[in-house]
Amino acid sequence: MNIKLTSPAAVAAALAGMLAVAPAMAADYQQAPGAGSILVFATKYDGEVFTGSFPGFQTQVSFDPANPTAGKLDVTIPLVGAKSGNTDRDSTLQGADFFNVAQFAQARYTANGFRALGNNQYAADGTLELRGVSKPVTLTFTWAAGAQPVLTGKATVKRLDFGVGGGDWADTKTIPNETAISTIVKLNAK
Repeated sequence: MNIKLTSPAAVAAALAGMLAVAPAMAADYQQAPGAGSILVFATKYDGEVFTGSFPGFQTQVSFDPANPTAGKLDVTIPLVGAKSGNTDRDSTLQGADFFNVAQFAQARYTANGFRALGNNQYAADGTLELRGVSKPVTLTFTWAAGAQPVLTGKATVKRLDFGVGGGDWADTKTIPNETAISTIVKLNAK
């Protein structure tokens, strides 16, 4: 095929035509260091709400809002640093009945392919690996594009599915089975 481009308008039209048929490519991102990203949890103990965080978590995302099914998400969560603002509770969280950090130092969440929910909402039907157990967990999130994109998401984790707070702590009247997870991840292009 031999095309003569005789004017700037013809060049622009030819480029626009080529771009229109090019497949959308997902962009790769990593969590921006020191940018204020957070990963937090909330639950109750004897009816009193408490929250905690997982400092040091790391996120990698491949995402194109025009093609969410090609998206990928990989989050590594160090459990050793989990903090709730109460040293006794933090010590209990580290122990064998909860996170058992001596045996399982980190958790990991991975997802391949996202679903568009409309209104800039997406769902990642992924897998959480925690305490050596892998179970499906859905993260719903919004995506704010820009020079430094932001992923804002939430999920519900059933702690007993992973053996977190088993034994004497398994009573869901004391600690509910459902734990709310929220995250805000500020990203940089790779």
